[in-house]
Amino acid sequence: MSAAAKGAMAVGPAPGLAAPLSVDSGSGTRAMAGEGEGRATFLRCASGSAIVAMTDAERAALWRQRLHEAEAGLTRLLVARGAGVDLKTWFGLQAEVFADLPPSSTDEPAEWQRIFFRGQALMERFLVSRYGEDVLADWAASNAEVHRTVEPDRDGGAADPIRRITRQAELYGSEYELDVPQDPELAATASVTITHCAIWDYREKARSSGVRLTLASPCTYCTKSMSANVRAKGYQVSYQLHQDGSGHGCHWRATAPDTAQEA
Repeated sequence: MSAAAKGAMAVGPAPGLAAPLSVDSGSGTRAMAGEGEGRATFLRCASGSAIVAMTDAERAALWRQRLHEAEAGLTRLLVARGAGVDLKTWFGLQAEVFADLPPSSTDEPAEWQRIFFRGQALMERFLVSRYGEDVLADWAASNAEVHRTVEPDRDGGAADPIRRITRQAELYGSEYELDVPQDPELAATASVTITHCAIWDYREKARSSGVRLTLASPCTYCTKSMSANVRAKGYQVSYQLHQDGSGHGCHWRATAPDTAQEA
């Protein structure tokens, strides 16, 4: 990996860092009893099938989109801060973020995951070292404005932002239960419970391999980022974090504003 930009430290998966858990996207989904008529709850367990199945090309594309949202959002945030930004360091950091990109013809998810993970860690270090952890909320809000534009609207109502959260969880091989309406007309609310967050597994393996991470917990930024993304798409959001013997997890719900007011 190329040398770190001045004022920032190179961060990337150490040699041999594992790729995301493999997923058998060819397996069928399993429907379980939902919360009411017209809904279906789906489960992905460690040995089960992927509910939000993606091809390698789709996985690589989502890694690239996430990197674009983060980098463009940070650029947007620095512009909003006006004068006084250390541009030499920022330009050097950008060069580090986009160093040794895979060939344009490559849709290998593990390669694009490596690029995203390194870029996310570098940008976190850049911001927190200068402005403290409080700036992460501003970064998340700025990224969400980019997300609002680049994330397609799929006409699924509240299921759309919840499926984006689920797709991100799926990238790492997390275990989850997805509760979405079967009928788009009922799509005023949707939720997902991540019963085991594999982002923690990936980060802790990186940490134990010598990768320096700025944040002690991925939830510090992740909760801000996903909340901002859901709100940017016009939905109210709530979440709960949990931890037990099997690891870390969380529950997310997106609700249409009119529905929330009626409730």
